[in-house]
Amino acid sequence: MTTKPRFILKLSCPDQSGIVHAVSAYLLERGGNIITSAQHGDPDHQRFFMRIEFECADASQNAAILRQGFEALATRLQMDWTLVAKEAKARVVIMVSKLGHCLNDLLFRWQTGHLPVEIVAIVSNHRDFYQLAASHNIPFHHLPLLNSTAEQKAAQEAKVREVLTEQQVDLVVLARYMQVLSQELCQFLAGRAINIHHSFLPSFKGAKPYHQAHERGVKLIGATAHYVTSDLDEGPIIEQEVARIDHSMAPEQLVSIGRDTECVTLARAIQWHAEHRVLMNGKRTVVFR
Repeated sequence: MTTKPRFILKLSCPDQSGIVHAVSAYLLERGGNIITSAQHGDPDHQRFFMRIEFECADASQNAAILRQGFEALATRLQMDWTLVAKEAKARVVIMVSKLGHCLNDLLFRWQTGHLPVEIVAIVSNHRDFYQLAASHNIPFHHLPLLNSTAEQKAAQEAKVREVLTEQQVDLVVLARYMQVLSQELCQFLAGRAINIHHSFLPSFKGAKPYHQAHERGVKLIGATAHYVTSDLDEGPIIEQEVARIDHSMAPEQLVSIGRDTECVTLARAIQWHAEHRVLMNGKRTVVFR
C-alpha cells in the first residue's frame, strides 16, 4: 500500500471573507485531501488563524512545489504562513546549566519516540551533563562563562550561534539554562526558542523560587513555557500547568512537585511547536491542540 505524502499548512492573516474557501480550493487543485483543520478568528485584532493537515494523491507533490504554488494566494491575503512535510522533524538544540530534570525528561521522551524532534546537540555552560549526552550519542558543547563581563558573554554567545548555524537548528530549548540571553541573541532566535519558567505567573524570581513560594504560603505552584524574547520571562506563553499544594509540605516537596510540572509543561510546548500547532498573535499565541 502506497503512503500518500502528508503536509501541514499553518497561517494567519487579516480576517476577511473567503479565506477557508480560497485555501481549500488551492489544495483541491493540487489533489489535496484535508485530514484535519482548525480555525480561530480573533475579534480583538481582526486576525484569522488556521492549521490544516492534508495529504496529496499525487506522490510527485512535495513541500517546495506546494509552497511555490501557494505564494500568490498568500501574498494576496497578506498571510504569515508555513507549509511543511509532516514527516520533517524539527532540529533541536537543548541548552542547560546545572539542573538536569528537564534535560533528562526530554531525552527520555525523544529516545522512546514520544517527542517528534531530532535533538542534534546539547549546549551547556557547565560540564555536568556531558556523560548523559554521550549516553544518548548527542554532541555536547561545553561553552563556559568564566565571568559576567560583556566581552566574555558576547564571545560565548558567538560560539553558541556557531553551533546553531552549523547544525541548521529549527528550535532552541532552554531547559533550565540559567543565563540571560542578550538582546541580539534573542532577536536571532525570535520565534524559535522556548524557555521554561518555574512559576505559573512570572513571580518569585531569583534564587530558590519554591522556598519563596513556601514562605508566602501559596496554594498553587506551576510552570510556564514561553517563547524567548528580550523581556525576561515575559515572552508569548505556549503552555502552563499547575499543582495544588498545602501547608503540610516542606520546601523540598515543592521543589520536587515543581520540577515534575516543569518537565510536563516544557515537553508539551516543544511537541506543539514541532507539530506546527502554535501561531503567534502579538504578545499571545494561538495553540491548536
